[in-house]
Amino acid sequence: MTTAHKNERENHQQLEHPAPALPYHDATVRVRYAETDQMGVVYHANYLIWMEIGRVELLRALGVEYKQMEIQDDCHIMVVDVHCRYQKAARYDDVLRIRTYIAEVRSRSIHFAYEIWRDADGQLLATGGTRHVVCGKDGRPKQLPEKYRRAFATPATSASSV
Repeated sequence: MTTAHKNERENHQQLEHPAPALPYHDATVRVRYAETDQMGVVYHANYLIWMEIGRVELLRALGVEYKQMEIQDDCHIMVVDVHCRYQKAARYDDVLRIRTYIAEVRSRSIHFAYEIWRDADGQLLATGGTRHVVCGKDGRPKQLPEKYRRAFATPATSASSV
């Protein structure tokens, strides 16, 4: 294994397994028929959509509306890296819990980590992470305003259904 591959794997592992003490937010979704294949198994790309749902709901639970970040402060959090490890299949009509953590906040970047669980049996279906760079609408990196750094350090343990 090359050093680059080893470092990439370690970075993804850090995003996948946040420390248990990190603040988190749970959002729930029910798998729709349109999200599955002919055998009733969820198509893999839908997990990324659910991560976005988890991320937006976590921000909302922290008192931050992403839309307002963009409008008021010209802060767009652009995805620069995404990873998902699939462990078990989700199926049509399953109720899923998307647990989202802020794994790390830096002056110009935010790392989120995710766990996707099936509510009925408590099975962990997938883990993953996304890395984001804070940019203006011009696409250039910029500093994350202090008010957001403070908000992202606030415990957000709660649940929501979307």
